[in-house]
Amino acid sequence: MMGQEHIRNIALLPDTHVAAIFEPDPGMLAASLAMAQGARPAASIAELLAMDEVNCILIASPNHHHLAQLEEIARLRPLPVLVEKPLFTDAADEARIVALKARLPLVWVAMEYRYMPPVAAFVEQAGDATGGIRMLTIREHRFPFLAKVGDWNRFNRNTGGTFVEKCCHFFDLMRLILKSDPVRVMASAAQAVNHLDERYDGEAPDILDHGYVVVDFASGARAMLELCMFAEGSRYQEELSAVGGNGKIECRVPGPGRFWPQHLGAAPVPELIVSPRNPPGPRLIEIPVDPRLLAAGDHNGSTYFEHARFVAAMRGQGEVEVTLQDGWWAVVMGLAAERSAREGRAIELADEFALPT
Repeated sequence: MMGQEHIRNIALLPDTHVAAIFEPDPGMLAASLAMAQGARPAASIAELLAMDEVNCILIASPNHHHLAQLEEIARLRPLPVLVEKPLFTDAADEARIVALKARLPLVWVAMEYRYMPPVAAFVEQAGDATGGIRMLTIREHRFPFLAKVGDWNRFNRNTGGTFVEKCCHFFDLMRLILKSDPVRVMASAAQAVNHLDERYDGEAPDILDHGYVVVDFASGARAMLELCMFAEGSRYQEELSAVGGNGKIECRVPGPGRFWPQHLGAAPVPELIVSPRNPPGPRLIEIPVDPRLLAAGDHNGSTYFEHARFVAAMRGQGEVEVTLQDGWWAVVMGLAAERSAREGRAIELADEFALPT
């Protein structure tokens, strides 16, 4: 499904097209080839990499395949790669990321939320609006996990856990916005509503559906994530707020337009709200997104902007903005949140993960 969103957005880019697709599910392959006119099917990654017309790779496979597929590309033909989050799913694999850095010349980890126009405006203005952020809150109230091929997203062993699968984006945003690395993670979470009656080969899903995560950063700032995956009745799906000595800035982002109830009229427009302390007076700014980009995916146009920047980096016209290290930090924060919620204790990252020097 996410791969098809990428295909629709690649089609909007000039001088860029999908040359080939490796997709082992026949139904998904047929749907993807129908969207990417002229693309050739490949029976394996090796066959895909052997095609001369392919000069970069997008990985949008289930989470637990990402790392091995990156390693195969590095071994066979180290092309530039845009890889969907999460970069990996098991703390035992974090050392493998270090080896990839030397073997792949260009890797960009897909963190679409950075490039949503309202979120990008929030990131750009947060420092000035707050006078230095001391508290950052990210709230996502959304729909449950969708059905995926083979129901792979129903189990922690495949996803890395909900705080890895769903929340890498938010942990990445925390580091980006605060310009600091985390030192401590505390979480409280459970599975209370979703997937309780589902069974797959007799096995019940074990993924969290709600929770809180509090993160302490080296800078002294702190951040909180509030996640609820049975709140699709909300007007806005994501809400961000940052507060500092000079004021507050907020951002409100609606969910996918295709899920907005038609009887309610037009879907909400993203908003940015700046609230200075002195003189007080909140200022609301609407940040509409190009309808063409809204129609191309579920992430408020961000996938298009991400691809445009990736292509620029490939062509030597820009830098990689989301590195392997950024992807690694996002996963480690998610894994620490899963561990904290499971064990009921704060996780000191330096004590339990091999942090980069």
